[in-house]
Amino acid sequence: MATTILPAFLAVLGAGPGWLGAIEGVSDGLSSITKLVAGHYTDRLPRRKPLVLFGYMLTAAGTGALALVTNAAQILVSRAGAWLGRGIRTPGRKTLMAADVPREAYGRAFGFERMMDTLGAIGGPLTALGILEHTHHDYRGVLWWTLVPGSLAVLSYWLLVRERPIGRSVQASFWHGLRALPHPFRKFLVAVGIFGMGDFSHTLLILFATQQLAPSIGMTRAASLAIGLYTLHNFFYAASAYLGGWLGDRARHRNFVLAGGYALAGATAILLCASAGRLGADRMRLLAGLLALSFAMAGTFVGTVEALEDSLAAELVPAPQQGMAFGTLAAVNAVGDLVSSLFVGFLWANVSVRLAFASAGVLFFSGALLVLRLRATT
Repeated sequence: MATTILPAFLAVLGAGPGWLGAIEGVSDGLSSITKLVAGHYTDRLPRRKPLVLFGYMLTAAGTGALALVTNAAQILVSRAGAWLGRGIRTPGRKTLMAADVPREAYGRAFGFERMMDTLGAIGGPLTALGILEHTHHDYRGVLWWTLVPGSLAVLSYWLLVRERPIGRSVQASFWHGLRALPHPFRKFLVAVGIFGMGDFSHTLLILFATQQLAPSIGMTRAASLAIGLYTLHNFFYAASAYLGGWLGDRARHRNFVLAGGYALAGATAILLCASAGRLGADRMRLLAGLLALSFAMAGTFVGTVEALEDSLAAELVPAPQQGMAFGTLAAVNAVGDLVSSLFVGFLWANVSVRLAFASAGVLFFSGALLVLRLRATT
């Protein structure tokens, strides 16, 4: 819900794409450091569930605090706090999941988790849209309502999740644990990092659609349609997450499926460049069709990539080191998000949106080529 309305809420406060890129980039950067540290301590703790639970609580509180902000700087602080909680919970949650399934089911397990998470993300934009329509676009009202699912998530995890013992905890120092990660996994991280440097936050897609549609149908209708397109994005995200994981389990080499996801991201960037032209009102259907296809492709590649990156990480790293591995993988992705969101936002605001998306596309295809070279190790 909060992610959906954030671009429009920033516009109401007088902030543009530069602020949006900075907010998303800084939040992801902070989250990256937290995931790395949390991954290390996840392997050392006798019980991982309390740390994961605290992360969910912090995310709920930080998101709800957005309802109190009055400027873009305060949004940055609240969003960063929410993403700090996200960083704390991620490595422990993935480690607990990996302990519950056999190696040959990693793709389906992580794909199913992504699918279920995204079903909530489908309900979020629809709920936000419904609240906006009935409150004459009261963005603060939507942000207050985020406390409901946030609190339910905390209660559900606290009451329903049972922790399965993973085995002997790792007592090595942080740097020793980092250096001890297997060499094939470190090669994999290089490919992930190159791809991540182009993988800008998809809240920028909402802003892009709003700006492209507004000249023809007005800002209010354009914002509502952009939210609808993001719902379409999340539908394809949910559907592709499990399908991508299933294909990874069936394929002879998981990295081939992941490379396909990276290449699809590059094709999406090309399509976004084609959608950036200023079309007249008589070409509204063409623009809407290009945007819908772009959002659908973006959701598909995100679902596929997330399921396959997690399953490859679990496959390449032994169980006692998986907390550090998931934390490192998440950190590399988040650093990529920091670079890409700031870089794409800067190019968009200061040069052109086409150059911003084209630069991302080059990095996407580069990542795909590097992932294909992992065949001998995976």
